Amino acid sequence: MEERGIGSPMQETQRQTDRRPPGELVQHLNEFELKLHFSAGIWYFAGGQSRFHARYGRNLTIEERLEKYAVLSQYGLEGIEAHYPNEIDEHNLPLYQDFCRDTGMRVVTVVPNLFYEEQFKHGSLSSPLATAREAAVKRVKETLELNRELGTDFMVVWPGIDGYENPFGIDFATMRHRFAAGLAQAMDAIPGIQVAIEPKSYEPRGRIIYGTTAEALLLADKVEGLLENPENIKLLAQGLCLLGLNPEIGHVLMGYEDLPYALSLALEYGRLVHTHWNSQPLGNYDQDLNVGVVAPEQAEAALYVLKMHSYQGWFGLDINPERMPVERAVQNCMDALKAMNERINGLDHELVVNCLQDPERYAGYLEALLIRARAPGKTTFAPLVPPE
Repeated sequence: MEERGIGSPMQETQRQTDRRPPGELVQHLNEFELKLHFSAGIWYFAGGQSRFHARYGRNLTIEERLEKYAVLSQYGLEGIEAHYPNEIDEHNLPLYQDFCRDTGMRVVTVVPNLFYEEQFKHGSLSSPLATAREAAVKRVKETLELNRELGTDFMVVWPGIDGYENPFGIDFATMRHRFAAGLAQAMDAIPGIQVAIEPKSYEPRGRIIYGTTAEALLLADKVEGLLENPENIKLLAQGLCLLGLNPEIGHVLMGYEDLPYALSLALEYGRLVHTHWNSQPLGNYDQDLNVGVVAPEQAEAALYVLKMHSYQGWFGLDINPERMPVERAVQNCMDALKAMNERINGLDHELVVNCLQDPERYAGYLEALLIRARAPGKTTFAPLVPPE
């Protein structure tokens, strides 16, 4: 199977849509393994203050944060994610370029900061205020330019401040259209860059627009339908995805979505461009816990879905390690995903497929298989004898 190289100009996601009959699926599961290319967001490499507590420790310069990346590269960290203009901009761009040249690491994505500043308090791309909306479009264009200059893999967009609290009387369709049209306008101005929307159902707004996996898929279809630049139209005609998804595990679970099912939706439509990994209690505030701390079985099931659909993108770590060193937290997350990936690769894939294709005959076998896979090596079990 052809491998996608990290850093290629445009991620080809069409193979994600492949559906295989049982025999071919078993063969695919035996042959295809996820490549765990890890990236991390530079925003959490220095602890931040919240409305509930002061900053733990001092703020760090970008140079000091990059030094931590250099240390973590020996454990498997390969990529950097940053927001424009607060963590990366035109002035410190040479710093990132020199660092990547010296270490072999890459800037994976530059994300437009559309959610923090006062000018966006009533929304960014969806704002009813023309000045705020124009500023948001300009911010996205500038960020697309920076992604192009750095040769990143994609640009993530998070509509965190685009939403509402009081739903009475809102023209929701117009609000959503303003967001989609503004994004399409920016993408046409700087064509040929793959974009990934990151859904989140709430926080900081009471309800964020395009906040679930299904809503993000609707946005992707809408934006691609609004694109007019000939370069973008040509790429779409080639079957490439220009607006895909970057599901964050915590955001998916905040919205009470089932994680593997949500990822399967993005994969079914060939739109899974990137993934953000952490862990999260269902429906709770956004905690950004380390991978596997909560509901590790959801994470393993999610990895298996990615394996089934030939996912070849990055595994971005989006965490908030307030009470431990960031180096320890990032290592823990990478180790957790490596261990989970090893477990799913070691499964009897034919038995897994048989359990799902013939649930009457194989009732209880999938559970038994997973119990054995997750157990320490010294645990004694009764033989798992296939049914007659």
